[in-house]
Amino acid sequence: MKILGLTGWSGSGKTTLLVALLPLLVARGLTVSSVKHAHHGFDLDQPGKDSWRHRQAGAHEVLIAAGQRWALMHEVRGEPEPTLTDLLGHLSPVDLVLVEGFKQDPHPKIEVHRPALGRAPIWPGRPDIVAVAADTPLAGCDRPVLPLDDPSAIVAWALDFLGLGGQ
Repeated sequence: MKILGLTGWSGSGKTTLLVALLPLLVARGLTVSSVKHAHHGFDLDQPGKDSWRHRQAGAHEVLIAAGQRWALMHEVRGEPEPTLTDLLGHLSPVDLVLVEGFKQDPHPKIEVHRPALGRAPIWPGRPDIVAVAADTPLAGCDRPVLPLDDPSAIVAWALDFLGLGGQ
């Protein structure tokens, strides 16, 4: 599986870009999955629901299945946080995995950068950041600068970079 990350400061538009890229990639015949890192706790359950009650009672994993989808919830409970590599091992094979977050992992990433946010760019000294998607021209950027408002151009660049251009 090919992997391409989106990284950037909070509020830069990572999720907005990811959801704009997905349908364009799928329209080209690619199978695409995504992985999202959350810096805070999250819960897919609601208190009182059966699966929530299973977890509260001590289940290590709870798998919920229905006709349209299934989800596996795994309780970490004192184990170290799983790495991106660990998590990718749980995915079914696809052509491409888009990763949001996991800023410190070494996979190739596009930084979503908006100078108006007033945050310093992340790319300097970071060979894992292979391009920058920005909403204005960037002076002094030593890697490709992609137009943040043109997801089709970003897809074209990414497919070429990943060697998926023949798709």
